[in-house]
Amino acid sequence: MARWLLHVDLDQFQAAVEFRRHPELRGQPVIVGGNGDPSEPRKVVTCASYPARAFGVHAGMALRSAQRKCPEGVFLPLDMATYEEASEEVMSVLRGFPGRVEVWGWDEAFLATDTDDPEALAAEIRAAIAELELTCAIGIGDNKLTAKLATGFAKAVSKSDAPADGTGMFRLTAANWSEVMAHRPTSALWGVGKRIAARMSELGIETVGDLMAADRHRLAAEFGPNTGPYLWVLGKGKGDTDVATEPRVPVGRSKSETFPHDLTERAEIEAQVARLATEVAEEMAAAGRVPFRVAVTVRSNTFYTRSKQTKLPEPTGDVAVIVDTAVRILDRFELTRPVRLLGVRLELLPE
Repeated sequence: MARWLLHVDLDQFQAAVEFRRHPELRGQPVIVGGNGDPSEPRKVVTCASYPARAFGVHAGMALRSAQRKCPEGVFLPLDMATYEEASEEVMSVLRGFPGRVEVWGWDEAFLATDTDDPEALAAEIRAAIAELELTCAIGIGDNKLTAKLATGFAKAVSKSDAPADGTGMFRLTAANWSEVMAHRPTSALWGVGKRIAARMSELGIETVGDLMAADRHRLAAEFGPNTGPYLWVLGKGKGDTDVATEPRVPVGRSKSETFPHDLTERAEIEAQVARLATEVAEEMAAAGRVPFRVAVTVRSNTFYTRSKQTKLPEPTGDVAVIVDTAVRILDRFELTRPVRLLGVRLELLPE
């Protein structure tokens, strides 16, 4: 049996979870974000159902903009606890299949498995997730890169150039890499952003096929001894095959807030920093994690953003010490402009 990487990506996850408790909303343009109030300033969309996306609504868009694009949209508040619970249901189902599961977030995971028929396994996974009243697309690859890209094709049944067949799964490997990818822009590769793609374009590398034929020494000279060869390898469809089953242990925890109205009074700014520091410190104390460094971020109404940090005299979970440190860090900022956002981050000792 061959080793396969399956990338499982849940469809419109937050909206889909809402459909489970509000079946009457299925098929409607549902928009999740903030407190569910589209008039609330400075709150953004975290998920849009497919009907809402047809109006141009997407994650990261301001709720007010989403309402302008989709006046008939159904706006719902973000419910973190419910989404986390639903995600764990899905991951528990995945762990019941043969192989090793690496969780990448609420709505996606990799499964490394040995099988002679990856499509049959993918169909079984999709059926099991459907029993949870959720749906997913599955990319099948010989490494994480090809599996991740394959998921995009599995979802793209409406695009004229997408090779998907409507089954919700797609296989991309070395065998069909050139056929599927060579004509596509380099930005289609997972990990290649617009800036890197633009720099490659200046070298005459426009497509994945161009990158496949590129001189890796020239790439190394342009992008550095690590990034250059990495791009060359990406162009050939090669990638990581390791799957880590252990959960990623966070090295830090942060909490930030964009305020409905700019803060102008020093006392108000200090009070908000103290509140954020208290919340994140209490969360870490409950989790048994010990901070050793405190950082504060301030963003003005001009979007000028600065962060400053201080190492604690000794690692401690004492909430009062952490809050006092965060407030004292504010003394290092020139608070001459109204404040739009504040954040507090704790760096943590390893477990």
